[in-house]
Amino acid sequence: MIENLLMGLETVFQPLNILILLSAIFIGFLGGALPGISGTMLVVILLPITYDFDTTSAFLLLTAIYAATVFSGMISAILFRTPGTPEAVPTVFDGYPMARSGHSSRALGIAIVSSGIGGIFGTLVLIFLTPVLASVALTFSSPEFFGLALLGLTVVASLSAGQLSKGIIGVAFGLFIATIGIDPLSGTHRYTFDMNSLMAGVELIPVLIGLFAVAEVLKKGRENTKEKQQASSTKITIFEKEIFRKIYGTITRSSLMGTFIGILPGVGATTASMLSYSETVRWSKNPKKFGKGAPEGIAAPESANNSAAMGALVPLLALGIPGSATTAVLIGAFILHGLQPGPNLLQSQSDLVYSVFIGLLIVNIAIIVCSKPFIKLFTKIINIPYYILGPIILMFCIIGTFAVRNSIFDVWVMLLFGALGYLFTRINFPVAPIVLGVVLGPIAEDEFRRSLQMSGGNWFVFFERPVSATLIILAVLFLVYPLIKKFFKKKGSSSQVQSG
Repeated sequence: MIENLLMGLETVFQPLNILILLSAIFIGFLGGALPGISGTMLVVILLPITYDFDTTSAFLLLTAIYAATVFSGMISAILFRTPGTPEAVPTVFDGYPMARSGHSSRALGIAIVSSGIGGIFGTLVLIFLTPVLASVALTFSSPEFFGLALLGLTVVASLSAGQLSKGIIGVAFGLFIATIGIDPLSGTHRYTFDMNSLMAGVELIPVLIGLFAVAEVLKKGRENTKEKQQASSTKITIFEKEIFRKIYGTITRSSLMGTFIGILPGVGATTASMLSYSETVRWSKNPKKFGKGAPEGIAAPESANNSAAMGALVPLLALGIPGSATTAVLIGAFILHGLQPGPNLLQSQSDLVYSVFIGLLIVNIAIIVCSKPFIKLFTKIINIPYYILGPIILMFCIIGTFAVRNSIFDVWVMLLFGALGYLFTRINFPVAPIVLGVVLGPIAEDEFRRSLQMSGGNWFVFFERPVSATLIILAVLFLVYPLIKKFFKKKGSSSQVQSG
């Protein structure tokens, strides 16, 4: 392994490959920071261009862009409440409130150090534990995936700001959105109303951009304010000792969680960031601080999504199984270059694989080093008056949404959810549970039905497997715990009144 790593290091530090890495970092930074442009989209766009590249150079470009976009989605999430990538959605929950309170530089610094540590940790796991962790992930079947998704959905109790009923309604609405389209198992049309545009379902990107970005543009458009963020005039402090003491435990736990979730085939960094945030809220001694600018609420999703992005490459390289949407596109890139990812790749193309490992390690280190000047450059646009900046953001939202499927219908969906998101903010309805339902709904439904098919309709399949049974029991306990706690609290207060 040491010989292979040294060989990869020598390959990466060739002048052409270094230039490709730097270009990929800048492209990834820019693409991830602009709303609606994800790493998957950039990899798809640049895939045909790499056909004439040397194989190693091609995969250094594609994987570096993938890693950089996962990081930079947090920039617009924190500054504009507009997640640049789906992985950055949970970062909005606490990153934007911290920025609104005049501490955008601190929020960005927390995100940078968390992303860098998470990415480096995930890359080290990718390098040293690929064969071992890939085999562990293969032991997960549909019941375990369902249990994991169900556990994530129960965090609605924590994300509803004490309004459990609203949270449950929000999750149910998100789950309903996720069911629209052609049933992937039976082929039945569900809630399509004979509209061809709905047969493929409601795309996640328009929903996210509408609920967060467009809703924020509408909200700020009605505000008569001249306030500006402070990021462009304040020094961005990447490492604050006092803050790091508060978040280092969160970063460690979320990096571990993100890496493991990323290794699970088909789950991806978006789910990892959502679950990591939810578990951080769940285990916090003061969960009420989340949603108001808690440092842990930024550190958790950012360390998780960057480590999960690296973890998603484990099943791709070791087993030929995509760990996320972007790694599924990378399988196409391997085939385009005449390669087959899987167990033989590590032996037959060890120079390529270890060059990619070293390249990803350099990219995640560069995230900490290069992000500061990029953010300084990017945040100059904050000085633009919002009556100019708002339409520009809206334009990028429309372009990014349209580019996902080249569908004007998706643009209308985005605008519809933008109006709904604005309405929800006016009536103080939590948006996070809706996103939770949309993201985790398809996973929960598909794996639930596959489990029943696998067992011939036997519902006990979820409790016959120890891991899935544990996850489901924990999910039920976490959901009913707030109700039980509230009941005993009322009972205790009433008994005190009677004794008084």
